[in-house]
Amino acid sequence: MGLRGTCFLLQSYLVLAAAMYFDLGEQEEKCIIEEIPEDMLVTGYFLLEPWDSKPFTHSPHLGVTVTVRDPDHEVLMSKRYGKFSKFTFTAHASGQHYLCFQTNSTRFSVFAGEKLRLHLDVQMGEHSINPKADRTKDNMETLENSLRHLTDQMMYIMRQQEYQREKEETFRQISEDTNSKVLWWAVVQTSILLSVGFWQMKRLKDFFIAKKLV
Repeated sequence: MGLRGTCFLLQSYLVLAAAMYFDLGEQEEKCIIEEIPEDMLVTGYFLLEPWDSKPFTHSPHLGVTVTVRDPDHEVLMSKRYGKFSKFTFTAHASGQHYLCFQTNSTRFSVFAGEKLRLHLDVQMGEHSINPKADRTKDNMETLENSLRHLTDQMMYIMRQQEYQREKEETFRQISEDTNSKVLWWAVVQTSILLSVGFWQMKRLKDFFIAKKLV
């Protein structure tokens, strides 16, 4: 199968299986937020095509710049790709990561000034077994590769669980701090109201005594 056929299959696969899509204008940047655990391998597949159903030409001027930022907004990666490709990165800290996509079309591009559609599929962890190992006649090697794949999946699940526990602990701590602040604020409000009440009663008593009403 030639390069053109391979690209066509990749394009068809992404159109049918992409998890999401959104529109992009000329030189426009849009970002999505993904909750990613620490040390997690992330793989993204994308396809850029015209918003309407025009024939998809192979313009060399049309592509996507992918920028990934960590929870501290530090740039993990920034790279320019073609119309369809994949990108990978590893998260160095748990939290919200920002995946930003910007078209690099110019006035020389075929689709300049028009809306484009970006199909995107983001996967976390290892999702495939090495096909070369699958085709081998050595059953032990195939079994070893399968076990390695299962181990990667288990590590992915464990990291997800650990990340969820960290989020739960953080949320519980925030809830406890909020409840404590609300309680102390209620105590302060009650103390202020009682103090104002006693002060008003004393002022009224002094007024009545001064006027010899009591």
